[in-house]
Amino acid sequence: MKMPLNLAVCLCTGLAVFAVVGAEDPYRFFNWNVTYGDIYPLGVRQQGILINGQFPGPDIHSVTNDNLIINVFNSLNEPFLLSWNGIQNRRNSFEDGVFGTTCPIPPGKNFTYILQVKDQIGSFYYFPSLAFHKAAGGFGGIRILSRPRIPVPFPDPAGDYTVLIGDWYKSNHTALKAILDRGRKLPFPDGILINGRASNGVSFAVEQGKTYRLRISNVGLENSLNFRIQGHKMKLVEVEGTHSVQQIYSSLDVHVGQSYSVLVTADQPSQDYYVVVSSRFTSKILTTTATLRYSNSAGPVSGPPPGGPTIQVDWSLNQARSIRTNLTASGPRPNPQGSYHYGLINTTRTLRFSSSAGQVSGKQRYGVNSVSYVSPDTPMKLADYFKIDGVFRVNSISPNPTGGGLYLDTSVLTADFRAFVEIVFENPEAIIQSWHLSGYSFFVVGMDGGQWSSASRSQYNLRDAIARCTVQVYPKSWTAIYVALDNVGMWNVRSEFWARQYLGQQFYLRVYTNTNSIRDEYPIPKNARLCGRAAGRHTRPL
Repeated sequence: MKMPLNLAVCLCTGLAVFAVVGAEDPYRFFNWNVTYGDIYPLGVRQQGILINGQFPGPDIHSVTNDNLIINVFNSLNEPFLLSWNGIQNRRNSFEDGVFGTTCPIPPGKNFTYILQVKDQIGSFYYFPSLAFHKAAGGFGGIRILSRPRIPVPFPDPAGDYTVLIGDWYKSNHTALKAILDRGRKLPFPDGILINGRASNGVSFAVEQGKTYRLRISNVGLENSLNFRIQGHKMKLVEVEGTHSVQQIYSSLDVHVGQSYSVLVTADQPSQDYYVVVSSRFTSKILTTTATLRYSNSAGPVSGPPPGGPTIQVDWSLNQARSIRTNLTASGPRPNPQGSYHYGLINTTRTLRFSSSAGQVSGKQRYGVNSVSYVSPDTPMKLADYFKIDGVFRVNSISPNPTGGGLYLDTSVLTADFRAFVEIVFENPEAIIQSWHLSGYSFFVVGMDGGQWSSASRSQYNLRDAIARCTVQVYPKSWTAIYVALDNVGMWNVRSEFWARQYLGQQFYLRVYTNTNSIRDEYPIPKNARLCGRAAGRHTRPL
């Protein structure tokens, strides 16, 4: 059911942000009603989370620097939040939509997110961040087009498709959450969805000889997935907001939480072709299909779906190393992406984060540097802003692995504004991992097997490493990134393996400056909800 646009809410919201965001940048208004609804993605009825009656939710179409005013009405019977995977929310972590920064929307209430896609282009997605809601839907694509005067390193495609892939359970999200709350591990997923549908439930229409853009995002809960199209090659052109070197791939590994744009040319005989998605690094291989349908198709798909890689780590690692930044292409601004010489900047600090799994009080937990994160009663960003003691402790997580046993804490690490840091994600476990850093795009300078050491820096790519916001770490391996901490705020660093995130494999990076200037950070939004120990306080006078 669509909600009528609440003009008063939107006008007040617009006035509230007018002084913060540039009046010259366009506004786009969205009015979303979040409801439960019956869905049947794997053939059995489930309780899904719908946005304006849709599963998956509607796409957000925008252009660099647009202001997005998204009024979300929560018609569920429990609190709800949306987060924006890859949207940097420059100087404004209050809007990030995770509990560490943003108060949940109570049942029957609304909240208007005020986002600006400042200096960003590319393909991203949004998702619900609380209570394992992600296992019920509520996600959708985000696309940010370049401004008309900014050159794009490929011709306009004939069509532009959002392709949301992910593993899926037949159980309701409430049942999955209950398993985790009892301290147990989730079973293996039941299937894979493409745009919310199982095998043969989706088709992508193409015309002979024309080229199409597919924006592929892995919105699943835990598994890396391989994407391929029968008889067709894919040209990679964009990775989470960075124009990439235009390599040709027959299949592409998309790790959980990641997004890619590929160009596909309909250059084969006119018929239908399989689009195949299958799980990676799993003992049981899950596979699903969609259809690439030529407009003058002479017949249905033929033959078996093409096979893909299964458990081969080296294959995936070599592909990951081949994904590099297009140095001559423009990004959100007209200057070439290669004009920022990250490899010539001295790092000011090295942070090493190691994942771990174990039992705490007889229940399954996961952690980072031995700390298993627990949510406080008040978003840390609000506690920081209002100077409320007792919500979190600064530097309650070590910047290096400790080797100790798991323990519970509200883990926050402080780093200096404008520092240029090296972060090493270390994975001593025998599973692949995927890490996301909110508020930033970082350079993936290296990844390899074994233990990281200072000698590992000799193999770093200091020229054209891809810049992105979500990166994989292979089993018993490490991945190193460089990031300029130029975005003040409280930013979530999390596992994209959603059960691990839910049970503690996350923390918050507090990028801090002691100056109080709008140049560095926006004031708290006037419409911000205040909860926990911040309830009853005031944001700012009108």
